[in-house]
Amino acid sequence: MAPVCPCEMMFPVYNRKQLHFTVPAMAFPGSLLIRRFLYGVSLLVLLLLFMPLQAAEKDALVFFNWSEYMDPELVTKFEQEYGVKLRQPFYDHDDNRTDLLLQTRTEGYDVVIVDTQSLALYRKLGWLEPLDQARLPNLKHLDEKWLVGNDPYGAYSVPYFWGTTGIAYRKDLVDKVPDSWMDLFRPDASLSGSIGMYRNTVDLVSAALKALGYSINDRDPAHLDEVEALLREQKPHVKTYDYPSLDEKSMLVTGDIKAGMFYNSDTLMVAEFNDNIEYRIPREGCAIWVDRLVVMKSSRNKDLAWKFINFLMEPENAAQLAEWTYGATPNRSARKLLPEAFLQDRVVFPTSEDLARCETAEPLPARIIKKRSRIVSEVVPPAQ
Repeated sequence: MAPVCPCEMMFPVYNRKQLHFTVPAMAFPGSLLIRRFLYGVSLLVLLLLFMPLQAAEKDALVFFNWSEYMDPELVTKFEQEYGVKLRQPFYDHDDNRTDLLLQTRTEGYDVVIVDTQSLALYRKLGWLEPLDQARLPNLKHLDEKWLVGNDPYGAYSVPYFWGTTGIAYRKDLVDKVPDSWMDLFRPDASLSGSIGMYRNTVDLVSAALKALGYSINDRDPAHLDEVEALLREQKPHVKTYDYPSLDEKSMLVTGDIKAGMFYNSDTLMVAEFNDNIEYRIPREGCAIWVDRLVVMKSSRNKDLAWKFINFLMEPENAAQLAEWTYGATPNRSARKLLPEAFLQDRVVFPTSEDLARCETAEPLPARIIKKRSRIVSEVVPPAQ
């Protein structure tokens, strides 16, 4: 029998049924001007809500995080162990997080989850506190490649989870399994109007670059012009650019979306609600994302912030959190505590053959970041 390409193999799925808590998205009807005005008002409300937290509650830690990215049991455990409160304002994409941090001048936030490209930017802006290794004895549990000296970002961050950004789809609704990015960017009639994408600049541009045969770190302005043209060509076929809910109301669960760009861990979460949901790395490859924990230089609770990060690196806690988020943990001690089915799940831990087609994001010049951001802001409609 002819060998099967890894990109054409079905991924076995490790499944754990568990309740998730979701934060509903705001709906802003009306004209573009009204939506932008209301978006600005919503940002102002968030600022008023979260800026005074530290002044009002001395023994509270503010963790700026994605929704569905922290096990509530671990929140309770940390609060009881240290006699504090853990507050979690959420963001729904990386650009949204940066906007809020800019508007607050980072005041009111202690620990933040950041992606690799944003980390490089935040470091240049002077927002980040250098890693205090003396307060993080549990660094010893991480794989060697993540430690200071090996990880170029290790002087300012601790890795939280890593994974891939690929294609999730409903196998019962698609005529053909989407195994190429072009299946989303230039879809056939059966997929047109039922595609989900992310408005996140890094993710959206990276996928388009891969579809065109380029590196996700491409800096050629002419290639980015091709990306813009491809995104404009795709736009009429896209159902939504919103970050998906991760519960039974997810459009992938209901069937409103038949296929779309998805983080691997999010795919496994929504697959709990529909067994027809599957995930694959496109044959062109994809971006490898790495989420990192950083402490803000403006934090008034740095001692508590280091304790929280060290708490998350405890092997038992890291293993529990990995199962909750479906994330690939960089904690080698935690992996020894995880079920074999979880460790063998190729959606969580891709094979070396899968990863050989993928790339990690690198820091880019400001002019290229600006061009990428302009492309997305001009092509993609604002959040509804």
